[in-house]
Amino acid sequence: MLSASARLIRLLSLFQAQRAWTGAGLAERLEITERTLRRDVDRLRTLGYTVDSTSGVAGGYRLGAGAALPPLLLEDEEAIAVALGLGNPSDGKGDIENASMRALAKLEQLMPPRLRKRLDSVRAAVVPLARGKSEVRLKAVTLFAEACTDRAELRFDYRDHHAKATARTVEPHRVVQSGQRWYLLAWDTAREDWRTFRLDRIVAPVPTGARFTPRRLPHGDVAAYMAQALRVSPYLHHASVVVHAPAKALEAHLGWVGGVPDAIDDGTTRIATAANSLDALAVWLGCLGHDFEVESPPALAEHLALVAGRLGKAAARTSSSPPTPPRPREPRKPQKPTARLPHL
Repeated sequence: MLSASARLIRLLSLFQAQRAWTGAGLAERLEITERTLRRDVDRLRTLGYTVDSTSGVAGGYRLGAGAALPPLLLEDEEAIAVALGLGNPSDGKGDIENASMRALAKLEQLMPPRLRKRLDSVRAAVVPLARGKSEVRLKAVTLFAEACTDRAELRFDYRDHHAKATARTVEPHRVVQSGQRWYLLAWDTAREDWRTFRLDRIVAPVPTGARFTPRRLPHGDVAAYMAQALRVSPYLHHASVVVHAPAKALEAHLGWVGGVPDAIDDGTTRIATAANSLDALAVWLGCLGHDFEVESPPALAEHLALVAGRLGKAAARTSSSPPTPPRPREPRKPQKPTARLPHL
């Protein structure tokens, strides 16, 4: 028969594999009487686990949620996965990273030497990319996540690329992490459109007290929508152009500058694009090889006219200038023969 401590570990393992058991089923698995089982369940409760019980013929036990997080039992692969997910002790020192490091330290203290050796081997071989300090507070991530699940409308100030703040009222949809950036995907009620907000640029978010009915996201998939949105959102200048070409014909060009194509018909495509300068947009659009119209912003259309005039003048000067005759080649001077030493 197992010792009392071994029975508790076995009992906890059974509960974590299956939350609800009959008393008879647990007693049979542990090879003990139901009276002993009741004592073991009471011991689990003293350790911080919430175990609900029901009486009667169909009575039994169910592992519930407690007021505090009790000790957890993890299998080897689960412990390795959790430790890798928490990061590396040499990572940044942001609020989220600090919480991860505290949890990782507690987990490593409980690991047996063989498991800690496996973790060290995996860390030595795995090269993480795009890691660093996150400026986002853990409480902020929790607040926005709860607003999404509670369907609670939020009001906040949002700082743009130029640090200019505007008041926003939004219906939160999802919190998305991309590398070290955290974003809120939400419906902007004033603009009547979907928007992505960097969490580190959101100032003083507060619930308005209003609730909303979730809207259907374009394309349905959050990951796909965010992947497209993040292609253009980090840039200073955003534009919408209508190109007289099918979307398929533009795929190669979309690799140069971030762009999201939207087919209008078989021969016309609207592209949402962006860059850090109007010159970059002008160069990219000029190399498309297809006719297009600028829908927005007006500044881009004006800049295209300016660039076109500049290029036209350069082309006119080039065509009117006489061709430059080639320079005659100078005769090559004969080289003196090099004396060779005889082989010894």
